[in-house]
Amino acid sequence: MSDPVPALQAVLEAMPGAVGSPLPSAKGVTLYKVMGKMFAILNLRGEPAVIVKCDPHLVEILKETYQGVGHRGHLDRRFWICVTLDSDVPPGEIERLLAGSYDLVRSGLSRKQRAELEAL
Repeated sequence: MSDPVPALQAVLEAMPGAVGSPLPSAKGVTLYKVMGKMFAILNLRGEPAVIVKCDPHLVEILKETYQGVGHRGHLDRRFWICVTLDSDVPPGEIERLLAGSYDLVRSGLSRKQRAELEAL
């Protein structure tokens, strides 16, 4: 199986206004934000995974559908899921979850922030 990380990083970095910042206190962890608001955490320590914001109605469905979807960390488990990259979750589904997380966070931006983002 090929390494999904480079493709995943490319998807994250291609999102308009997305900025990845390595976490100095946790080597191998990168926070992805749009206009200063977090939408993904790429964790390459141990078992590679990505944490994304998710529609609360989908959280339980995704957990029941895929063994690779769960919860990790201190984020609110109603809205944030952890997707293990080397699991039963297809790459296309991971990309859809990333896009959905980005869209959820972007929709919560102020009108001014959305205008700035569109100008990029």
